[in-house]
Amino acid sequence: MGRIFKAIIVLVILAGVGIAGYAYLGDMQPDTAEQRLEVDLNGGD
Repeated sequence: MGRIFKAIIVLVILAGVGIAGYAYLGDMQPDTAEQRLEVDLNGGD
């Protein structure tokens, strides 16, 4: 029974290291795109 808990703990630690490594080293830059929005400063008069 103790080996199961040790295995679960090891898997949780490896998953945390994997997620942290992906967050720091993975390509997580968003795609950039130009956006234009017309603004009416007269309040619709």
